[in-house]
Amino acid sequence: MKKVYASLCFALAITGMVKAQDIQNNPGSNHGNKFEQLGTILPTPNEQRTASGAPGAKYWQQRADYNIKCELDEKNTKLTGRETITYYNNSPDPLDYIWLQLDENQHNNLDNANYQSSTTMPKVASTTVLEKAEIATEDNGYGDKIAGITDALGKPLPYTINKTMMRIDLPAPLKPGQQLVFNVKWSYKISDRLTYGGRGGYEYFPADGNYLFTMTQWYPRLCVYSDFQGWQNHQFAGRGEFALTFGNFKVQITVPADHVVGGTGECINYAAVLTPGQLARYNQAKTASAPVQIVTLDEAKKREANPSTATKTWVFQANNVRDFAWTSSRKFIWDGMNQAIEGKNVMCMSYYGKEAYGLYSKYSTKLVAHTIKSYSSFTFPYPYPVAQSVEASNGMEYPMICFNNGRTQPDGTYSESTKNGMIGVIIHEVGHNFFPMIVNSDERRWTWMDEGLNSFVEYLTEELWDNKFPSKKGAAYTQVDYMKLPKNELEPIMTNSENIVRFGPNAYTKPATALNILRETIMGRKLFDFAFKEYARRWEFKHPTPGDFFRTMEDASGENLDWFWRGWFYGIDPCDISLDSVKVAKADLDGNLPATFGQGRAPGGANTNKVAAPIVNNYEDISKIRNREDKTIQFYVDKDTTVRDFYWRYDRGLAAVDSSKFKDMTKAKNMADNRKPEPFTDVDKAKYASKFFYELNFSNKGGLVMPIIVQFTYADGSKQIDRIPAQVWRLNEKHVSKFYVQDKEVASIQLDPYRETCDIDESNNYWGKLPEPSKFQVFKQKVAAGGRGQTTGVNPMQVGSGK
Repeated sequence: MKKVYASLCFALAITGMVKAQDIQNNPGSNHGNKFEQLGTILPTPNEQRTASGAPGAKYWQQRADYNIKCELDEKNTKLTGRETITYYNNSPDPLDYIWLQLDENQHNNLDNANYQSSTTMPKVASTTVLEKAEIATEDNGYGDKIAGITDALGKPLPYTINKTMMRIDLPAPLKPGQQLVFNVKWSYKISDRLTYGGRGGYEYFPADGNYLFTMTQWYPRLCVYSDFQGWQNHQFAGRGEFALTFGNFKVQITVPADHVVGGTGECINYAAVLTPGQLARYNQAKTASAPVQIVTLDEAKKREANPSTATKTWVFQANNVRDFAWTSSRKFIWDGMNQAIEGKNVMCMSYYGKEAYGLYSKYSTKLVAHTIKSYSSFTFPYPYPVAQSVEASNGMEYPMICFNNGRTQPDGTYSESTKNGMIGVIIHEVGHNFFPMIVNSDERRWTWMDEGLNSFVEYLTEELWDNKFPSKKGAAYTQVDYMKLPKNELEPIMTNSENIVRFGPNAYTKPATALNILRETIMGRKLFDFAFKEYARRWEFKHPTPGDFFRTMEDASGENLDWFWRGWFYGIDPCDISLDSVKVAKADLDGNLPATFGQGRAPGGANTNKVAAPIVNNYEDISKIRNREDKTIQFYVDKDTTVRDFYWRYDRGLAAVDSSKFKDMTKAKNMADNRKPEPFTDVDKAKYASKFFYELNFSNKGGLVMPIIVQFTYADGSKQIDRIPAQVWRLNEKHVSKFYVQDKEVASIQLDPYRETCDIDESNNYWGKLPEPSKFQVFKQKVAAGGRGQTTGVNPMQVGSGK
């Protein structure tokens, strides 16, 4: 029978009908598969990616260098560009074609990805909503317009545009080790970002008649070709971000002469585009320990009032980056300061309009500096020379530059929630320099590797910023409302970005919470921090996958965490551990042999002291029953009777037992090692006479296996916590018990007192008498507009910029 079953499983696995992990999966039993290894769920290790989670000896990745020239037509909101791309084929594969991303086609009504969602008739609709509901027939004019693609000699190359992707067909295969140089000319109509959405575009300020441009995903750029996927040419539907190829950039940007431009990398011609005073202040800022205004508020206001019709060209250089973004506006105030990272100076800078001056002039650049310093301590030293924050009423990240929000009221005041929101978004977006700009994961496939890992380190950085900062990511209890949703509203963290229903909880906060639980509750900070830093170090400037992260965390820590990845990342079960009952006892140190001991002995006669065979019940192992009934099976103990011992006879009721020897052995020692029980001595009795005994019975109602954290409150008011590792569930994933010997009487018991496990139902976490809740006075109070609890005077949540 074993051979037949094994052959069947092997055959099914070969045909793809059953995976290896499914053969051992029995989720309906008390012992399912929650602690089984991930097995073939993870990719097979190879020469590119090892079983330890590190890059292999033959790891490779492609490279793409860009030389770009572009012109911004502010009046007509149009961008025109031309680029020369040098593509390096470092793979072992000859390439017949290459794929480029045309993300601006997201705004085109014909060439967008066409990932539609269900819609309903709105009660109030804007013209944009109505336009999107119309069946597209004519081109709306947005999206990339390709003027031509040629090789290095100017010969046209054939290309095909498929929605947001473009394939260039090569005249001959690009062999391993070869380079391809080609040119692309293109243009597009810049969209109103606040109307049409998206990560880039323009914002128009009617009060002063000026624009703020955020130029992102603005040039045709190479898709990633990798060892684990080939071409990553999944369509860009607007949500899932980008897998990109590292390379070097030289970018020349022509804009109105009075614009201030910030971009990825370092500007190499400040002397040509700044006034002497601005250049002097820039050089001062490079060594300053506090922000120095390079372009002042007064200068920005004067530019707003008198737009220039001339142009200037800013030139940027950025090496070993996966992307390039930039911003341009005459509205910008610009400040900067230095931050030393392990002996290397990093220029931290911010760009913002007068609408954000009250907040950004105080906080933004300091937050940039704090973020790269904090992230460096958890990962690797920040490697770039620049880190920048731009106030653009959104939140999006690119190498060395990011776009954030945080505007004040017209009078310069701001609410606490606006300030905290600004702090959180700046830390988050600057932190993206590490994940995924350097540890270059693919958010289009695995959103959590970008957003989740970054949200976790954001949480650590927010805590280092202010211990009372109201972070909404990381702490387990913040995830409870999401985890307790009906299962038909949940999906695993491993879900593809375009298919996630609740994007924020699934991609950001749940993985951040999971990692924080690993760090604080399961692994401990020392082990976790070492392993997490090792992952970041291994995959700095490379393309990791989830398997690389999971394997590295285990390899570097010595912890078997497959149960955790299985539950938190591949599953949707919540944590709900119930304290079902508590048994309380005192030791009976002078007891006799229990009346039930030896039950079933034959009455009287020579067999009085023989123990009857155990009763076979309906729950006996079916394999044992079938093996016993199979007459073709001969058991080894029947073939070789010399292996039969006392226990063989005892199990069959053939061994004699003298019950008188069991007096005073009820609480005997040494039972576990099968030696003859020894009675308690007077010393033993004295030791345990005053002890209290408790048996705690738990059930796993949620399904997610997690550690059990037990807090005892004793009758004298003192407390003690016992942490039971999650592996306690490994033999029975539904019910476990734990026996305790206590020196003091327990008054009450509480599970998870610090809310570490994301337990969705705390009502079943208690036993015993709980303390009476304290009382506080309740009364009506008029709340000032925008504030909390003030009837007169200044709103405590509205702080002036100079106060």
